[in-house]
Amino acid sequence: MPRQLHLSASVDASATADADSPRRLDPGHYAALARLAERAGLDFVTLDDSFTAEPRRPDALATLARIAPLTSRIGLVPTVTTTHTEPFHTSISLNTLDWVSEGRAGWLVGVSTTEAEAKAFGRRPTAPEDELWAEAADAAEVAARLWDSWEDDAEIRDTATGRFVDRDKLHYIDFEGRHFSVRGPSITPRPPQGRPVVVVPVAAADLARDASPGGHARVATAIRYADVVLLDAPDRAARLTAATELRLRSGEQLRILARLDAALPDPAAEQRLLAELTATGTGVDGFHLVPAEPERDLAALAERIAPALRGVGLLRAGYPGRTLRDHLGLARPASRYAVARAPEPRTADPRTAAVRPAAGSALAEVVR
Repeated sequence: MPRQLHLSASVDASATADADSPRRLDPGHYAALARLAERAGLDFVTLDDSFTAEPRRPDALATLARIAPLTSRIGLVPTVTTTHTEPFHTSISLNTLDWVSEGRAGWLVGVSTTEAEAKAFGRRPTAPEDELWAEAADAAEVAARLWDSWEDDAEIRDTATGRFVDRDKLHYIDFEGRHFSVRGPSITPRPPQGRPVVVVPVAAADLARDASPGGHARVATAIRYADVVLLDAPDRAARLTAATELRLRSGEQLRILARLDAALPDPAAEQRLLAELTATGTGVDGFHLVPAEPERDLAALAERIAPALRGVGLLRAGYPGRTLRDHLGLARPASRYAVARAPEPRTADPRTAAVRPAAGSALAEVVR
């Protein structure tokens, strides 16, 4: 039996859509698109975002948090930019998305490269792309540590004793890096998935020896932190070469999805896409589909292409679990602090002694 594909799709506005269309700010519009993708059995949808001034661009993370209760299985992956932002806030926002979606959150990592965006914030000038991706790597490291900073069973919620959390299971992360210094711990419990799924875009050209410093830095970030890579490649040969290189450098746990245009105006276009999806020897785990007209193209995907893929055993019949990690076949990671913490005696471990909140702090009040 052939290996089943992992599929995802963008729900970004059509390139030909009116920029002033009210539906671009209508959560019902995005919910309808996500439900079409869910009907097709896709693993997740992405919604792009940036700091570029654009009429009626919705905040991607807030939009997907709004539609989380309107969907039940589809993963929700907004672009969240690490430039001009604080990783503590990013980690909390993505943690919240994971909670409100009951474990279906992901994070498409983005950077901000333009001078206009830098001036909009007024904090610093734009930086070279390799520095921006090095900063993104630090942000991903901080987020992972913050998600781990509450052990899974840190919450007690014991009304009889008035204890909310076990303070021995909260951990300072004490991150010191070139771009950030973050003490932690998080202010929210560990996400349902342990860590939301991290997605990084990579171009096949980034893997070449003569790639730009920014390309090399993006690949380094993906190899170290990504659960999923969205791969841009010009053809099947480049796709296979890039996927092989990524696997050699990262291991089998990485999911590689090749970006694929999915304009489906007629049956001939549907057949061409189906042929591309069923082609062998591509080296990837599946495809990230980019519709031209999302309502039309996702409907075609749900009504005709997905059933055809199931008919030849290339697409699962249903979702294997509740979380995005379940969909992708990714294990739920253990908290690094729980793994590192000596089991007995708990109070003898200097790391647990170090996480006692300061007297009078808000955290001290909930754990006293």
